Amino acid sequence: MDNHVVCLDNFATGKKENLAPFLSKTNFTLVEGDIRNIEDCKKAVKGCEFVLHQAALGSVPRSIKDPITSNDVNVSGFLNMLIASRDEGVKRFVYAASSSTYGDSEALPKIEDNIGKPLSPYAITKYVNELYADVFSKTYEIDTIGLRYFNVFGRRQDPNGAYAAVIPKFVSQFMRGESPIINGDGSYSRDFTYIDNVVQANILSMLAEDGKALNQVYNVAFGDRNTLLDLVSYIKEYLSVFDTSIADVEIKYGPNRVGDIPHSHASIDKAKELLKYNPEYSLQNGLEEAVKWYWENL
Repeated sequence: MDNHVVCLDNFATGKKENLAPFLSKTNFTLVEGDIRNIEDCKKAVKGCEFVLHQAALGSVPRSIKDPITSNDVNVSGFLNMLIASRDEGVKRFVYAASSSTYGDSEALPKIEDNIGKPLSPYAITKYVNELYADVFSKTYEIDTIGLRYFNVFGRRQDPNGAYAAVIPKFVSQFMRGESPIINGDGSYSRDFTYIDNVVQANILSMLAEDGKALNQVYNVAFGDRNTLLDLVSYIKEYLSVFDTSIADVEIKYGPNRVGDIPHSHASIDKAKELLKYNPEYSLQNGLEEAVKWYWENL
């Protein structure tokens, strides 16, 4: 498609080098700014028809340690982007919601209309996003679609830092011959979702023409769940292709993390029906690709 893409990022958690292949393209514009600054938001959305809002300060532990900054970015920044999009006459606002919204609900699989109480400041901020989007769609007639991501992983995910996601962190530790630490006994389970599935969901949301698909929230996952012990086993298996000694690295165990949901498993029936979402990558398929990328690039 012959589209012009504008990217707004302050690189607080990302890296500018990941955008290197696009910086020289005439149909790509990078705006280095912060969604907490309304003027940066207005500059980024000027002339745009669609907004795919992925910006947030992730990590449950980070939000517990510093709830104010998480709220400033995830709530105030989100509102800034909604206001800028409304004022510019943006056609559709697709945003990253979160599986953390299910909170203390023990029901499995997770169904969009059945949520519990949030278990962390991060979860609160992501639920507030959904509430704001719903109000804006009804009050200002801007189409919105929220995508509740379930434990997204994939290429270029940063393995470093105190709040690194579990998969790149474990992969990099195994590659160094270090024992990763599992929080709890490893029985907690997740619906790990490869990045290519997430990209598919965003594109389908942007192009959806069925009015029933608009102003909705959808689970974006593979629709399966694996324990942390399963995850570690797969990582060791795929890394051992490159270094057989990794198969012998031991696993260590620590306490459960505050705010963690024990089990997460998405029903993706709604997304399949209304968005025609059809995830291509299971945990194993995606992990095999991601591990290969990390081995070649770390």
